[in-house]
Amino acid sequence: MITLDIIRKPVAADLEEFDAFVARQFTAEGDLLEEMLRYALSSRGKGIRPTLVMLSAAMNAPVKTERLGPRVSLAAMLVEMIHVASLIHDDVIDESAERRGRASVNARWQSRKAVLLGDYILARNMNIGLSSGQFDLVTHVCNSITALCEGEIFQSDCAEKQNTTRQSYLEIIHKKTASLLGTSASVGALAVRAPRERVELMRNFGEALGMAFQIQDDILDFSPSARTGKPSNNDLREGKITLPLLDVLERVDAERRSELLERLARCHEDEESVALLQRTVVEEGGLEAAARVMQGYLRRALDLLSTYEDSPARTALANLCAYVAERDR
Repeated sequence: MITLDIIRKPVAADLEEFDAFVARQFTAEGDLLEEMLRYALSSRGKGIRPTLVMLSAAMNAPVKTERLGPRVSLAAMLVEMIHVASLIHDDVIDESAERRGRASVNARWQSRKAVLLGDYILARNMNIGLSSGQFDLVTHVCNSITALCEGEIFQSDCAEKQNTTRQSYLEIIHKKTASLLGTSASVGALAVRAPRERVELMRNFGEALGMAFQIQDDILDFSPSARTGKPSNNDLREGKITLPLLDVLERVDAERRSELLERLARCHEDEESVALLQRTVVEEGGLEAAARVMQGYLRRALDLLSTYEDSPARTALANLCAYVAERDR
């Protein structure tokens, strides 16, 4: 199986420099804020976004050098800290007690402080970017913040009204996940001053990868064996209709659909309803149907990569596509 260590190998030294760069830039006054900040940054997870920035930069650099340099580290920091802040805010909104197998920031310090920490990270991130004078990079990533907020509000509205359609689902995951992965890939190309058409191509690659990534997340949520660091069937408990369930709802008659939606409305307090819907999705082919959609996005991503000549970075990005499909966490 392809591992993240294999994927990171072409830019391993650059990622080490990136981690050191973030540690230097993100410090805080006051013991409590510093403790909270260190806690949040120590659980950044897989590092998919900075890895994507670095690999895109390496593949698009007009001159191959031993190190990609501080401008690329800054680009990686801008997208990664948006992601970190969004996770903190997501856990507050969802009232999640865990993040990647340990207490979420809101569970440890309460929601009010968690929201303020997320805001602090976003503000500090933009301040560092603007102070650097790399205005093209800052401008490039700002739309991602807007998209994340729009996606969260749209998803919440659809969950409350139980009116999620395939079109609205795809729009939600595009805004909440794919847009930032698209920005990660495109800002990497921008950071090494690649031509505009290559920057846009990398955005399209990252967005296709991001759509696949989120669909796999939604598949894993129905899989008790997945090691995601969060309880399985969490989306059901939050009333969210994701692609595996949506596929089943699209294929049943109106009466059965109404019954399943009534069960979904009770999932926040009724574990029997959670188990029934999980079993229904598995037995009626919802996971396999969602996986087929995911593979379609990965094929698109690989088609876009094929326009580049062979290189260690291109191979790593192709491996990243395979990793998305194979991962169980």
